[in-house]
Amino acid sequence: MPPKEEKPAAGTNNKKKKENVTTSTSSSKHKQQPKSVLDKIVAAIRALKDPGTKGSSRTSIQKYCQSELDYNNPTALKKAFQQGVQKGILVQTGQSFRVAADPVLAEKTTENDGPSLRIEDVTVGTGEETAQHGDSVTVAYQGTLENGYEFDKAAKFTFLLGAGDVIKGWDRGIEGMKKGGKRKLVVPPKLGYGKRGCKPDIPGNATLYFEVTLKEIKRR
Repeated sequence: MPPKEEKPAAGTNNKKKKENVTTSTSSSKHKQQPKSVLDKIVAAIRALKDPGTKGSSRTSIQKYCQSELDYNNPTALKKAFQQGVQKGILVQTGQSFRVAADPVLAEKTTENDGPSLRIEDVTVGTGEETAQHGDSVTVAYQGTLENGYEFDKAAKFTFLLGAGDVIKGWDRGIEGMKKGGKRKLVVPPKLGYGKRGCKPDIPGNATLYFEVTLKEIKRR
C-alpha cells in the first residue's frame, strides 16, 4: 500500500495555486503585448474597428495606445505612422489610418439594411494624394457577376467621384484610393442596380464584383 500523503495546512495549497494562476496570467498578458511601435498602431486600429475607407483617426489611435497599451510617446508614434505608410502596411487618408491588409467595412448597417459594401486593397498605390469626392478620376476595371460572368470591362474610364455619375458602390468604394492602387469591390444590390438590374447583362438583385485600378486623379 502506498504511503499516505501528508495534508498541507489549510489554505496553503490554494494560496499557491492562486499565485501560480496570477503569475501565468500576467506572463501571458505580457507576451501578447505588441512589440514595435508600428505593431501597437496596427493593434489599436484593429481594436477600434472604425468602419469606412478612412479608418481610425490619429488621435483615437494615440489615445488607445496610451490607455490600453500603456504607451505614450508622440514622437515615436509619428515616426511609426510615417514608416507604416511608406512600407504599405498602413493606408492614410487625411489624418486617419487603416491597415492595408485588412478588409474594409465601408458603411455601418442595421439588421434590415442587408449586405454592406466590401473593399479589399490588392495594391495600395503611391503618393500622398487620395481620391476624394469632387475629383475627376480615371480607372481601369472589370465587372463580373457571382457566377463569374463578365458584364463590363474598360481600360480607361473617367468620371467625377461623388457626383452620382456611377453606382453608389463605386462612389464609396473608390474614395481614398491612391494613384496606381488596385481594389476589389463587392457591391450589394442596394449600392448597384437594385431590384431592376441593368438588362440584358445584370439581373435584378445582383451582387457585383469589381477589380478597379486607379490610373489618375485630377483635383478640381
